[in-house]
Amino acid sequence: MASEIDTATELPPEYETLHVGIGLYDSVSGKLLDANDRLSSVLGYPVPTLCEITPNRYTANTYSYSESGFIERLRAAAEGETRQFRWRVKRASGELVWVQFHLSPAGVGGADCVRAEVRDITDHYETTHREELLWRVLRHNLRNDVTALVGYSERIREESDAPTVRDAAETVASRAASVGGLADAVKQLQHAVEDSEANREYRHAGAATEAVIESTAAKYPSADLTLIDRSPMWIHVDRAFEYAISHALENAIVHAETSTPSVTVEIGPSPNTGRVEIDVSDANPRIPDAEVDGLFDPNRRTSTSHGSGLGLFVMKWCIESLGGELDIERGSRGNTVSFYLPPREPGTETSRTE
Repeated sequence: MASEIDTATELPPEYETLHVGIGLYDSVSGKLLDANDRLSSVLGYPVPTLCEITPNRYTANTYSYSESGFIERLRAAAEGETRQFRWRVKRASGELVWVQFHLSPAGVGGADCVRAEVRDITDHYETTHREELLWRVLRHNLRNDVTALVGYSERIREESDAPTVRDAAETVASRAASVGGLADAVKQLQHAVEDSEANREYRHAGAATEAVIESTAAKYPSADLTLIDRSPMWIHVDRAFEYAISHALENAIVHAETSTPSVTVEIGPSPNTGRVEIDVSDANPRIPDAEVDGLFDPNRRTSTSHGSGLGLFVMKWCIESLGGELDIERGSRGNTVSFYLPPREPGTETSRTE
């Protein structure tokens, strides 16, 4: 297949003012045709050298991606499919770094030209992996300690005849179970932080919410959960959505002052912005200020002693990871937790992230 690259394959001079590496690639051969100086510093080779060598030269030897895979992505971008992916680069100095490529049709140089925006993400990538390790260690230690506490407390209850000792053991078991819930919350927060667009899917807002309601109803059969879907709307979400809705429902149920709590979930377009609005309303006592203030003031320290505090943070982080927003209205006759998400019709995304 012959290349259709024009002779004018130089980038506009304005690209030299950018703080992101810009390269003009031939999607047929995979060779770099032109680049700004920032790309030279990111990839670790002078621009003339980059234009002479192939991507295989600056790909880390131990990296699983190949030059052919790189060219496949270039060709997809030339055909109009925006691509975004990470690449392990080996610089001329031998230093290994992580970079992120964002490929799109170039608009200059011919139909086979692709523009690449390249960023050094080494610090972010390595920090993320260190955090992932810490999350895993934290979850593992919590689980082990909670299991031990529950086991010992049950043994004490079974072997002691003293009411005060049995009551204390019951308290230990209850507190241990609460701590065990932290491990689940940590895992959910980790998913919300780490999940990418590639893990999301288009879902009918009503159907997605109904699925969470059904699973919650199975866990709390005495609760009366009502869904009102005012208008069919679509959202682009991952499991963070389920976490957020689930926490809102469970908080409303477990903090009710009746054995048959009633929770209403209403879905429809927000009258102010047109976003997908999901309201979870209860008839519970007002959520304490201490639980809410820290959500919207990052500089303020707050307590989560009420029990819902951590759940509120999980809701907020999860919904914000999806490009949404959380709001809470509190009154003497109940609380309403509102989630706002951008409406997203299926097929509106053209970018592919790997």
